Amino acid sequence: MNMMDIGEVAMRSGVSPSALRYYEEVGLIRSVGRHGLRRQFDPSVLLKLALIELGKVAGFSLSEIAGMFGDDETLNIPRADLHAKADELGRQITKLRVLRDAIRHVADCPAPSHLECPHFRKLLKSASARKADTGAGRVE
Repeated sequence: MNMMDIGEVAMRSGVSPSALRYYEEVGLIRSVGRHGLRRQFDPSVLLKLALIELGKVAGFSLSEIAGMFGDDETLNIPRADLHAKADELGRQITKLRVLRDAIRHVADCPAPSHLECPHFRKLLKSASARKADTGAGRVE
């Protein structure tokens, strides 16, 4: 397959040309040259861009993603990092489920006023306790 210019890479990958230039600037991808003023890329860049996007969706920073590629472009993802990220996502999922259930309860609560609902008041108390435990909202 022939080299692709930056516009074709952007179209085929869904990554904007400005993001491609930034990724090149920070060393995530490499162009193989230029045709006029347009950067040229090897078609293998599409796979690398897909891996970068997957890493971003998983919550890894661009710096962390860059560290997963060796100098020879080999992929080396430390399994311990993947386990840690999976654990972090699990905690986020648990928090989001609790939040979803609380919102559904509030939306469906038969009490005339939410403040009259014992379950809603318990949710408020729990939310306030969590915020106090994390130190959020403290004025120093």
